[in-house]
Amino acid sequence: MRDFVYDQLPTRVVFGAGAFDRLADEADRLRLSRLLILSTPGQAKLGGEAMRRLDSRALSLHAEAKMHVPVETARAARAKAHELGADGAVAIGGGSTIGLGKAIALETGLPIIAIPTTYAGSEMTPIYGLTEGGLKKTGRDPKVLPRTVIYDPLLTLGLPPKIGGPSGMNAIAHCVEALYAENANPVTSLMAEEGSRALAHSLPLIAADPTDREARGDALYGAWLAGIALGAVGMALHHKLCHTLGGSFNLPHAETHTIVLPHATAYNADAAPDAMSRIARALGAPDAARGLYDLAAKIGAPLALKDIGLKEQDLDRAAQIATQSPYFNPRPVTRDGIRRLLEDAYQGRRPA
Repeated sequence: MRDFVYDQLPTRVVFGAGAFDRLADEADRLRLSRLLILSTPGQAKLGGEAMRRLDSRALSLHAEAKMHVPVETARAARAKAHELGADGAVAIGGGSTIGLGKAIALETGLPIIAIPTTYAGSEMTPIYGLTEGGLKKTGRDPKVLPRTVIYDPLLTLGLPPKIGGPSGMNAIAHCVEALYAENANPVTSLMAEEGSRALAHSLPLIAADPTDREARGDALYGAWLAGIALGAVGMALHHKLCHTLGGSFNLPHAETHTIVLPHATAYNADAAPDAMSRIARALGAPDAARGLYDLAAKIGAPLALKDIGLKEQDLDRAAQIATQSPYFNPRPVTRDGIRRLLEDAYQGRRPA
């Protein structure tokens, strides 16, 4: 048995169909009575539903969350919270909104209640990201971890498969990297494998029948495990590449994760054989990298970076940025190796 350290992250989780209706009770439990509600413009209606449930505890709806959390957006939200005298915030939506909540907590220490409506899993991590000057920078701070997370599968019923599928693949990426992280441990590895299994099972069912509530619940369960696993350990090559592509080239977050994941997995295959065995077992596939590619294809997710907005002339710059300050990775990161990886992802090739 290897030596390891496992930090239990202190987030309360309320899980179940109809759990959204417990929002006011959870606010009272945290003694919060002046809450700023956060959402994207497209989910303002859902933000309004949160305000209705909170009644007098809700101060205002700030429906300004944006992808990759531009620093200007974060500053505006912090200013709004300060102006209103908020004692906390409710972030309802996907990773963009929860990321904005984390940006507020990072500077103010205000407690956050997160209500995820996608399968990204970021609500369970102390990891934040801010984009400034075309570069996305990430960090880790326990202050940004939501105090309470409410998972309600009913809130995901309106999530189209073309969005939900990549969102779930994003969560699987958290599991994959947790399995070969520098500080991986037996506890997080169990969660990561089970999270991958739950997502790999549920995502095709949702793609086939978007009304399948049981599958929606299983996907949220997998996302929860994915977030816990990644939140307890570090990130590696896959996340570095996705942060580079998203922050510097404004590519959509979940779709970028979906496309890059099989290729980053293939890059690390020989250096992390135990992780590859676990991933393949969770997917029910003979090979981890090809299994991930085939899963993305099965759920109708994009497979090529050229199809989501990256230009071929950007590949050299992306490789340069990604290798300037690399994260830990089980296989050494080289510019030539990353350039080949990005070329395969750009073209959408199935891993060899």
